[in-house]
Amino acid sequence: MKILTPSSAELTRGRAATPIAFIRAIVLGYRARGMDPANALQHAQIPSAALDDPAARVTAAQMEVMSGHAMQELDDEALGWFSRRLPWGSYGMLCRASLTSPTLEVALKRWCRHHRLLTDELTLAFSHQRNTATIRITEARDFGDMREFCLVTIMRYLLGYISWLIDSRIALTETGLPFPAPPHADAYPYLFPGPLSFGAEAASLSFDARYLSLPLRRDEQALQIMLQRALPLTVLQYRRDRLLVHSVTQLLHARPDAPHTAQDIATQLNLSVRTLHRQLKEEGISLQRLKNEARRNRAIKLLLQTRKPVKQVASAVGFDSEKSFARAFREWTGVAPSRYRSGAGNP
Repeated sequence: MKILTPSSAELTRGRAATPIAFIRAIVLGYRARGMDPANALQHAQIPSAALDDPAARVTAAQMEVMSGHAMQELDDEALGWFSRRLPWGSYGMLCRASLTSPTLEVALKRWCRHHRLLTDELTLAFSHQRNTATIRITEARDFGDMREFCLVTIMRYLLGYISWLIDSRIALTETGLPFPAPPHADAYPYLFPGPLSFGAEAASLSFDARYLSLPLRRDEQALQIMLQRALPLTVLQYRRDRLLVHSVTQLLHARPDAPHTAQDIATQLNLSVRTLHRQLKEEGISLQRLKNEARRNRAIKLLLQTRKPVKQVASAVGFDSEKSFARAFREWTGVAPSRYRSGAGNP
């Protein structure tokens, strides 16, 4: 990673939502090494007096500059959390080790396993139970006043990285934080959207396990560009959710005889109709195509596995008449429903 120096306008632009407590944690890293944080504070345009104001906030750009300068000056990507420094490029190594994974699940397993090469004072474990995937952090020592910032940064960076890998928002089903709610707890919904629990047994992130099967969408060239400015991963919010196609398909299969208008689907997914169509288009598919595929699959199953008359099959998959169903079925398969049934699907 390299340090970029945003202009004054860039530093002050945007909502100042990052708690000053996180800046103070970086300052603690300097003091633990007997070093002066004044240079990093100056580059980030953070007045030292703000450190004594518990209610103070900084922008994401200021946090990026402060963190970046601290990593270089301390020669430690962990910013003083661990007993030994993590040399520049340590987390970039983890990114490269997981980049060639065929799916997100393999990438996560590699990341958690390889993180142990960096330190054994904090370990990450991946688990997959039923429909939920979970990343859990175990602490092997007391991190003191750096604990909150250490855990939050690692969790946010990993969440940002895996979202970047599949180019998709990953909707969290639960975030566990093993400390009481801090005075700046109102910032946490921006860091970890979704259900939050303070005072948890361990730090953890949980999400829908269907994300695990998604393929990675990044290559070495994209990684090189990302590593030039990797810290924004901790604040990047993706609008696209690549599980959308899966979610729409599930709704369509649950009620194959329903009309499933765009408004109905969007309402059930808490989206606007415009967003629904836009995100499906980004995935290279349309709602009508998904509806046709759901109807086709259901019709074929009924034709081959039941003795229902074609008219009843047509009604079961949402057609008002046998004639319109037969016409659509020919477009899907190239043959009439009755011929498909008698020929077991062979034209």
